[in-house]
Amino acid sequence: MSVRRVVRPVIHIDPERCDGCGACIQPCVEGAIQLIDGKARVLREELCDGAGFCLSACPTGALTVEVREAEPFDPKAAEQPANEQAATRLPVHCFRCGRTDSEVVLLAGRRAGRPLWVCTGCLPALIHSNGRVAW
Repeated sequence: MSVRRVVRPVIHIDPERCDGCGACIQPCVEGAIQLIDGKARVLREELCDGAGFCLSACPTGALTVEVREAEPFDPKAAEQPANEQAATRLPVHCFRCGRTDSEVVLLAGRRAGRPLWVCTGCLPALIHSNGRVAW
């Protein structure tokens, strides 16, 4: 039986740019990304929701979102890896106030090529300062 395919966003990992650091794995709560032979790979595209939380974690910019034909996202299959990771994952902190993602909503970003997270409470100050505030 062939799997139905749809056109949707999926993470693409450029193997030439991936240095194998694994920083993209934790933000992928669905468990779609794994390290294989020293490189990050999307092993199960049905677990990739295409949201891109992993993008800002990559220090080399190897990850992008591409819209292409893929297996449909399977939220039921993604529940198990997400539940397993919730028990062991490290909290992510707002780079300005230090609050964690269990306290506030955090958004992923980059500054000078480095990944960072900012909470929705600190975001307005960042936006209105044009990013020039000494944090």
